[in-house]
Order: sequence, then structure tokens, then C-alpha cells
Amino acid sequence: MAVSWIFRFLFFTLTVTSVMGKVKNAGGVSGQESDLVTNLPGQPAVTFRHYAGYIKLRQTDEKALFYWFFEAQNKVAERPLVLWLNGGPGCSSVAYGAAQELGPFLIRSNSSELLLNKFSWNKAANLLFLEAPVGVGFSYTNKTEDLSKLGDKITAEDSHAFLIQWLKKFPNFKSHEFYIAGESYAGHYVPQLAELIFDRNKRASKDTVINFKGFMIGNAVINDVTDQNGFVDYAWSHAIISDRVYHTILKECDFKQDNQTRACMLSFRGLLQAYSDIDIYSIYTPVCLESLDSKRSRSKLVTAPKAFTQHDLWHDLPSGYDPCTEAYTMTYFNRADVQKALHANATKLDYPYTPCSNVIRGWDDSVGTTLPIIRKLINAGIRIWIYSGDTDGRVPVTSTRYSINQLNYKVKDDWRSWFHRHQVAGWVTTYESGLTFATVRGAGHQVPVFRPAQSLALFSHFISGSNLPPSRL
Repeated sequence: MAVSWIFRFLFFTLTVTSVMGKVKNAGGVSGQESDLVTNLPGQPAVTFRHYAGYIKLRQTDEKALFYWFFEAQNKVAERPLVLWLNGGPGCSSVAYGAAQELGPFLIRSNSSELLLNKFSWNKAANLLFLEAPVGVGFSYTNKTEDLSKLGDKITAEDSHAFLIQWLKKFPNFKSHEFYIAGESYAGHYVPQLAELIFDRNKRASKDTVINFKGFMIGNAVINDVTDQNGFVDYAWSHAIISDRVYHTILKECDFKQDNQTRACMLSFRGLLQAYSDIDIYSIYTPVCLESLDSKRSRSKLVTAPKAFTQHDLWHDLPSGYDPCTEAYTMTYFNRADVQKALHANATKLDYPYTPCSNVIRGWDDSVGTTLPIIRKLINAGIRIWIYSGDTDGRVPVTSTRYSINQLNYKVKDDWRSWFHRHQVAGWVTTYESGLTFATVRGAGHQVPVFRPAQSLALFSHFISGSNLPPSRL
């Protein structure tokens, strides 16, 4: 298989170190209760339980994946089970999803106190956050060669193996409806894992079947060519690049090819330069000046179009959501007392915790599109929603609309506003196939960070399979 653009990006930007640690037995003597989290530093008082720890994937390998699981805030037995995945590839669902976006405890400063998230998604579901593949966050392997054999396929296989073993440890959730959600490169992770579950369920025993019902992905990388077209069009339509740069790119660049003309590459450099002083992931959000004072902040959510990976500028675009929460998160999860409370890093990995991996050696496979998987699962009756924060410049709403249009689905309910608390929260359309596409107004790449109340409303309607509110009432 040809080397993917993701591999090239990671090869030049990620530092190779050893990931070693002894894999512990996932089950433990006391089952799930051994993973119950108590005395988490800075945690506000709550009535729900949460668990964290390692799951060994298979007896035949040396891999263990780290998870953090939050029971629903009420009606635990009635709520669905939802797995959240962040992208990268190589970025942590614990450091991003759980601690910065939609989990119940948010890290918003360097103080020891965690902020209680009033709009945590565990108001609507039981939430499971997974650090995958090995080399991400606290997840590890005893075989360092595993780090050079990573890619889309391995990530899906290992995540599926994790779910099978996790449900053995938490059998009380096996009958719950199961959904997957995620953002960014999870536009690869989520559909590929969903397809694997769907296919394996056909021949699964009652011990290995998963009660899978659907998935939801946001600002997601799903189709390279249209993602790149949409990237350029968004920059021009939001007055970030000049007419000259825009029209040169349209004339000189062919996104279906890996090799581009010199004029194309020079114009792309101009596009990236235009983004270099703002946050590409949220174009109206201030950047983290603290990071800029010392060193240009490297972008952490590291998906990149083929044509862009040759530019050093791409890797130096500033990003930040507090705008400095990534640094706060890294500080918190590197604390010994935090790791002890979360049953993490018991084997003392020889590198610090980072929100995105600095130890993954490469990425062997990255498909050019996940649209065929989306079509296959929609045809099988799987519920699929795609959403887009409309101030994200990296995987913008234009990219997502162009990609969905490739499916050629007939519209069932035409483009309309949807509302939250009497205000327009975004726009939505549904297709005769069953697909729903919604935008979230004023949200960047990480929608729950910028529009937490609206994101919880969106998620709740997805889980219940109900239409988003069509009026202010």
C-alpha cells in the first residue's frame, strides 16, 4: 500500500521513543470495582461513579489500552453506552474529549481544581473515553515494534478487541444500546470501527456481540478530495486569503494528484501564511499568547491534506481553546497523584503524558475516503449523524457539505434552522436514506468547547433519534 499523507506528516513531526511497560491483567481480582476512581485530585462532588484503568486486548499480544468511563448522571441502567474517540491520528480522547470538551470534569486552569461541566454528555448517556492506539496517552505495549505497525486498520481492530474485553469487565452494560461518537480524524476511526462491529456481529456469539445502533461524527475527515476543496473555499469565503491566491489554487492545483505544480505549492504557502497568526481550528478565537511568547505552538489535531505536508508552516499554525487548555491538561495528567487515582502509568512509562502522541513511529494506512462505509451502514439501517461547527477552518463546513454531496442522497427535509433556548443553534437537513447533517452556529473544530449547551442538545437528539427543534418554542 502506498505511504499515506498521514504517515508522512507523522514521520516528520513525531519524536520516536520507546513505549515499554508490563501489561497487567485487565480483569483483576475484583473486576470493575478495582478500577473505581476515588479521591481524584480537584474533583468536585458528584453522585455518579467513574472508572479508569487498562484493558489487555488479547492473550497473544502485549497491548493494553487505557480508558476512563463515567456512568450517566441518572437512570444509569436505562441510558445507552457511548464510546467517544478523538482524532489526530495519535491524539487522546481522555485529554481532549473527557478533560476539555464533553466529560463531567473539565481542566480549565493550572489550579488543582476541576470544573464541573454543566453540559457533560453523561447527562444523556454512559460515557466511555478510549486512548487508542497504543502509544497514545497512557496506552502502551511491551513490544516497541508495535509502534511501527499502526494505522487505520490496526486502530479499528484494537478498539474492537478493547470493547469485547471491556464489556466482559462491565457485563452490566452489555445489553445497553451502543453508539460511537467522535471528531476530526475520528471521521476515519468511527466509521471503520462501526463497520468492523457490524461485520463481526454477523458471526458473533452472545459473549462477543455488541448492541450497536449508530454513530455521530463532527468536523470529520471523511473524503480527501472534497475535504481539501472545502478547505480552500472556506478560507476564501471567510476573507482569510486573497482572490489572487484563491484563483491560483483553483487553476494550478489538482487535489486528486499527490504531486503539484510549483505555482500551486507557492499559493498553498500563501494560504497557510494567512492562517499563521490565527487559530485555524476556530477562526474567531484568540490564540494562546503564552505559547507564542516562548515558541510557536504546534498544532495538535494533526490531520493534514497531502499538498500541505510539504510546508513547515502547516506544522507551526497556532491553536488553543482556553486558549491554553492543552498545556493545563498536560500538567494535570503528569501529576503522580492524578495518575495514581486513575490507575494510570503504574508501569512508569519513560516519557511524559502528552495530549497527542510523541512516540508513534508512523501511520501505515489511511484510506482516502470513508464514504463507502457510511453508505454501507446507512443502507443497513444504522443511525448516522454528521455535524459541523461552522467556524472551524481545518475541517470546515464546506468540506463536509461537499463530501456528503458525493453520496448523492435525495433530501427529505430541506435545509432549515434548529433552535436551542429560543435561539438559532445551527442548521440541519435530513436525507431519505436516513442520514442527518447539522451545523452548530459559532462553534469551532471541538464543538462542545465552544457551544457546550447546543452540543449536548444535539447529542441528546441523536441518542433519542428525534428531530432537532424547528422553532423557538
